[in-house]
Amino acid sequence: MDFLVFLIPLLPLIAAAIIGFGILFGHISGKKDESISANVAKNAITLSCLIAVGLLGADLFGMNANYTTVGKWLNSGKLVIELSFITTGFSVIAAALFSVILVIITRFSIHYIHAEPGFHRFFFVLCLFSSGMLLLILSGNAIGTFIGWEIAGLCSYLLISFAYDRPTATINATRVFVTNRIGDAGFILGIALSFYYVGTTSWISLNALATSLSTPTATVVSLSFVVAAIAKSAQLPFTPWLARAMEGPTPSSAVFYGAVMIHAGIFLVILLRPIIEVAPLTMSVLVVIGFLTASYSFIVGLTQTDTKSSLCFAISGQLGLMFLECGLGLWELASWHLFAHAMVRNYQVLTAPSLLRYVYGNPMRPVAARIANKRWLYIASLQRFWLDPIADRTLVKPIYGLGHDLDRFDKNIIDRAMGAPVSSNYTISSLTQLEKNMDKNIRDGIHIEFVRGSGVVGKLFEWMANIMIWFEERLVLRGIGMDTVDIGRKLGQIANTFEQLILKPRYLVLFVFIVLMIAASI
Repeated sequence: MDFLVFLIPLLPLIAAAIIGFGILFGHISGKKDESISANVAKNAITLSCLIAVGLLGADLFGMNANYTTVGKWLNSGKLVIELSFITTGFSVIAAALFSVILVIITRFSIHYIHAEPGFHRFFFVLCLFSSGMLLLILSGNAIGTFIGWEIAGLCSYLLISFAYDRPTATINATRVFVTNRIGDAGFILGIALSFYYVGTTSWISLNALATSLSTPTATVVSLSFVVAAIAKSAQLPFTPWLARAMEGPTPSSAVFYGAVMIHAGIFLVILLRPIIEVAPLTMSVLVVIGFLTASYSFIVGLTQTDTKSSLCFAISGQLGLMFLECGLGLWELASWHLFAHAMVRNYQVLTAPSLLRYVYGNPMRPVAARIANKRWLYIASLQRFWLDPIADRTLVKPIYGLGHDLDRFDKNIIDRAMGAPVSSNYTISSLTQLEKNMDKNIRDGIHIEFVRGSGVVGKLFEWMANIMIWFEERLVLRGIGMDTVDIGRKLGQIANTFEQLILKPRYLVLFVFIVLMIAASI
């Protein structure tokens, strides 16, 4: 089955391309074509799932190699990036489980999203996410994993803002997207440090050489990846983004934040087990972050009044326990915890809209007496310990203010010192005003003294300046006249028309394909 592993992420990508181009060129639209998008997505993800389950079966019988290489993607000096996939162990189990969950969510979504205006868009994003997530899990090197990591993050943004006409949805999607970019910075740093210290981006090679690294080196590399994992799996201080992400429709909440993507962070930690084990500081960080997140999520979850919010803090709390287990060296327990949690949360999130019906007549368990009467804790829990306002005051506002000050400094000092040109609108208006003043002065017979010099050199420059101003008066300003502004305006209209034309989706896609073909031929 090794040689078929590349089809697992490829098939959903092909399905996304079919649906995307169908939407783009108007071949798929409205209720009448819902079956096309649904069948393309369902068949592609189901076939991908069957291959993943077959790969797992072959691995259980010991028929797979450790990894397989499809080809070489990039070769630049010492940097060699191969299209490689892991075909044994933890990654294969995770791929099989997550692909089964994706099939369930896809079939559920066909009826749940029926008749929604964004039906086809939803299945396009779902297929693209499935491809990115399976690539993240199965990729044999950090570059491939990061590409899947980014595709999954982009898809989460698109589905949180599924109802993009609602300001709350777009604001929450943007906050989540920006928050996760902090983790991406840690991932990129981890890739760079891995290549610098070990000379490879392959997960297998990196883990194999872990014991040869010094403790400080292993600590720096592992901490970089752990920062990415903490942000992706909504651990403190990034936990609040998970509640914002529940703004999307129920199937997207299940696939992203209940069963699949939210586990990408803990998956990365377990994948890097050999290098984390030789870094005691990283293990300690996992223990502290996991314990604090689990405690925070438990307390805040007690005061949530809607189903999705309660679920999201239950999810982050369980993920905190998984990080705690990894930090304590209970790797097998963390792995089984991950798989069990993914299945249970998938069911809970998908049935969240019907929860009130299911729990009718089943009263909630009362809060423990030792914390029931602590009013200060109740208020803090209601406010979610003010993490969002704290982040705004400590990070967002200072960065915004710094950006504003740098922009003013750039415009008022740097641009003037460097003689940078002003905007075209200001230039045309200034030229028009100067032209009018020149015409008025010439009609009134007023001589304009452009420059005055003294001495031989000064008189020479004065004479040259007067010649140039005479040339500008007679041949440029008076010769062209007010037509300069009209010509500029017409050229601007032509440029805007051309820009709107080339930015149409069909031409933009064609341009991207042409550029990629030229790059490939070079």
